[in-house]
Amino acid sequence: MEQIALKSYQLRECRYFSEDIKRKVIRDLEKNLHSVSDICKTYHVSRTSVYRWLYKYSAMAKKQQRQVVEAKSDTQKIKALEDRIKELELIVGQKQLAIDFKEKMIEIAEQRYNVDIKKKLGSQLSSGLSTTKNNTNTK
Repeated sequence: MEQIALKSYQLRECRYFSEDIKRKVIRDLEKNLHSVSDICKTYHVSRTSVYRWLYKYSAMAKKQQRQVVEAKSDTQKIKALEDRIKELELIVGQKQLAIDFKEKMIEIAEQRYNVDIKKKLGSQLSSGLSTTKNNTNTK
């Protein structure tokens, strides 16, 4: 088992990345195209290596500015979800107003014309195929 661990350690130790690749990775990281985790998985490097590259090749690090390295933080996701909830609540509120308006119009029409517009739950709908006595005698 020690040979397997030693062998994988030796393989990992022999890997080198060119400066161009490191700069490209850091540019993508600064543009938030990838997260540190994505880079670690893609290039099979440790987080420590990525942060070393970031410190060495990042324009932000040279200016001594802080940067959020992950593509989307939890606070951004929460903010986006809260905005979506507000949008959906607005839509539901508008739909409820429309329903209330229609129900009130039906109520007013029922009172004005003395007609029961709302169907009772137990009543059956007409198929439209039945005829009345007045319509059958057309001689």
